[in-house]
Amino acid sequence: MKYLVTGGAGFIGSHLVDALLVAGHQVRVIDNFLTGKRENLNPLAELFEVDIRDLEKIKPAFVGMDGVFHTAALPRVQVSIQNPLETNEINITGALNVILAARDAKIKRLIYSASSSAYGDPIELPLAESMKPNPKSPYGLQKYVGEEYAKLAALFYNLETVSLRYFNVFGSRMANDGAYCTVIAVFLKQRKEGKQLTIYGDGTVTRDFTHVRDVVRANILAMESVKVGKGEVINIGAGSNHSVREVAEMIGGEITYLPPRVEPHDTLADNTLAREFLDWTPQVDFKDGIEELKRLNNIV
Repeated sequence: MKYLVTGGAGFIGSHLVDALLVAGHQVRVIDNFLTGKRENLNPLAELFEVDIRDLEKIKPAFVGMDGVFHTAALPRVQVSIQNPLETNEINITGALNVILAARDAKIKRLIYSASSSAYGDPIELPLAESMKPNPKSPYGLQKYVGEEYAKLAALFYNLETVSLRYFNVFGSRMANDGAYCTVIAVFLKQRKEGKQLTIYGDGTVTRDFTHVRDVVRANILAMESVKVGKGEVINIGAGSNHSVREVAEMIGGEITYLPPRVEPHDTLADNTLAREFLDWTPQVDFKDGIEELKRLNNIV
């Protein structure tokens, strides 16, 4: 099969490209390297260095493809609060452009990388797809709008779509500098540099950390499953959560506390639909994933 991966030089996208190539597929990548890295890009993939905000320029990349994985985005809640216009253009206009280009190229199926941030700060856990979205950040809103466009595409454009709501993806190739860092990447960098690990708030915030290899597998299963394609929204989360303080203690080092930020206090995925529709269950244990990252970063 021939697959297009938008954001194929990014964290999740590059892992997905690698897995597709190992499986024997032909892979084409769209990336403008705004957040993606050239060293992440598999040399066996064909590259279209274009921006998803430009519909006409991305259209040629879709020609002849069987399916599209849309992983390109400008992530992180804090970035979207500080820069809502640029994140809106990439995460909403860019997503719509990808959908329209897929429609015009008569692509069979598109897998959209959604986000658990669409839930906002819930009062009930675990988070199930039947709950009403209540985003509390521009990023959460933007990713939710992308889901809605994907649903409409399945309804009006004869384009099969599935939206996968990721829960705090971690693993190798995470951004480790700038505003796009995740808490695990920040802690690893601080520990490696001999600095104190900085926690915003009291450290009781919890997240459902999901390994990138499990997320990649979910994408491929969603592309291949005969049970989906009508705009379904499916949680991709481990189904267990860990506090930020627990993560810091696993990585090791001294801890310092900073004033809290605006963010959901807890996340925990109900992954029943992923099991039912995709035959997906998480396989990478959180502690094993952290130990792997420590080894990769030469942290003992």
